[in-house]
Amino acid sequence: MLVPERKTEDGFEEHFGLNYLGHFLLTNLLLETLKQSGTRSRNARIITVSSATHYVGRLHLNDLQSRCSYSPHGAYAQSKLALVLFTYRLQHLVTADGSHVTANVVDPGVVNTELYKNVCWATKTPEEGASTSIYAAVSPELEGVGGIYLYNEQRTKSTDVSYDEELQRRLWTESCKMTRISDVGNILDWQVLCL
Repeated sequence: MLVPERKTEDGFEEHFGLNYLGHFLLTNLLLETLKQSGTRSRNARIITVSSATHYVGRLHLNDLQSRCSYSPHGAYAQSKLALVLFTYRLQHLVTADGSHVTANVVDPGVVNTELYKNVCWATKTPEEGASTSIYAAVSPELEGVGGIYLYNEQRTKSTDVSYDEELQRRLWTESCKMTRISDVGNILDWQVLCL
């Protein structure tokens, strides 16, 4: 979080690579298993952890690597906005597929961890920070409910741009290219998924 400009081992800007692309790839690699494990009465649940920072994020599709103008805060916020867009697009895809899978995004708040060791404002305990993720993962009220943003165990409106379906689709397509996702698994299925 808010690190100086540097790259992952794969050459991605670190915030975007670690906070977003890694989650995008892992979720897609596990998606077939998740689809097989969900049932009509008990959906498989995908929970993505974002941040309120997404509200100030700007997605630069022509510069997802922040090469033109690097700002630690801008890169971090973009990665967290990308997670929200990803989650909404993922929910659209699994719904269209008829899968028994839900995808939701949570904001844990500012949690008292090493990331915030030098701040002077009130933070949540790790247990308090985990509560919304746990709620999203096991709450009976959310059975079969996907495509929502949660904060303090409440449905909350994410930033307006996060509901832009064309932006969601374009980010998804670009993420497939960046992670070379069509090179894994059943190529036909992955190509359809990445359209």
